[in-house]
Amino acid sequence: MIDSIRERAILDEIMLWESELQNDLRTDFQRTFDRWMNYKLNEIPDSMKRLFFKKLDASLFHLHSFIQSSFVQQDAKKQILLSAKALNEDIIDFSDLHKLPIDQLHYLADLQTSKHRLYSLLQGGITGTGGLLLTGIDIPVQTILNLRSIQMVSMCYGYEISNPYEMMTSLKVYHASLMPKHLQYKAWLDLKKELTSDNMMSYFYEGNDDLVNSQSLEFLLKQIAKLSVISLFKRRLVAGLPLISIMIGAGANYQLTRQVTDFANKFYQYRLISEKNIAGGLYDE
Repeated sequence: MIDSIRERAILDEIMLWESELQNDLRTDFQRTFDRWMNYKLNEIPDSMKRLFFKKLDASLFHLHSFIQSSFVQQDAKKQILLSAKALNEDIIDFSDLHKLPIDQLHYLADLQTSKHRLYSLLQGGITGTGGLLLTGIDIPVQTILNLRSIQMVSMCYGYEISNPYEMMTSLKVYHASLMPKHLQYKAWLDLKKELTSDNMMSYFYEGNDDLVNSQSLEFLLKQIAKLSVISLFKRRLVAGLPLISIMIGAGANYQLTRQVTDFANKFYQYRLISEKNIAGGLYDE
């Protein structure tokens, strides 16, 4: 049984969003571009791709651990707990956040994600001002911001990201959120499937820990294309500023972080409701 009318309403919204993910709304140009990109990616030797995927996976694991253990993240964790205690004085640890109504948890998560969207907007605008250094660090900085935003969403819904299972889950949510719209549905179903597995109650992650694949390369190529467009327009000045490239950088990075945080919010909302009502048959397809 669903415990509250509000939880049922949120679950219905998520199911509607899930059904919309099945719709392939790409234009003919986008389909042609995707076929061309897949063709080019298939030309890369498999051994080279496997080596690259392994290195990138390791980089993501180390980056996630670095963010999670940083002083900034530790301060953010304390701030989330303080905010939660203001809503319910019985909150002691992150596991206690499940005592709060889901709307209050969403409020806490929205406070954090709105900050990260603003950070991405500013960082993208700074990248748009040009310069080799700013352009070169755009993708790493965006990766840090978006990984951190998912960590914050996870904690706001009561899931501490310090253990291996939660770390791997957040990385898989990050990877799925970066997928193009027409590929997110399968990634979403894979995440839902893992929620029904025995691994969900484990401290260590025992499933497939491979993250990066050819679809990840497609995302990286699109980010490189974005930076190329920014470089193309950075010399077109308006009142002494490259306003066009600033707008492109700010808009693209904001939209990316919005896509990531929206996906993470829906996943952790679905997970929380499902865990509360696992006996109610929420996993029926």
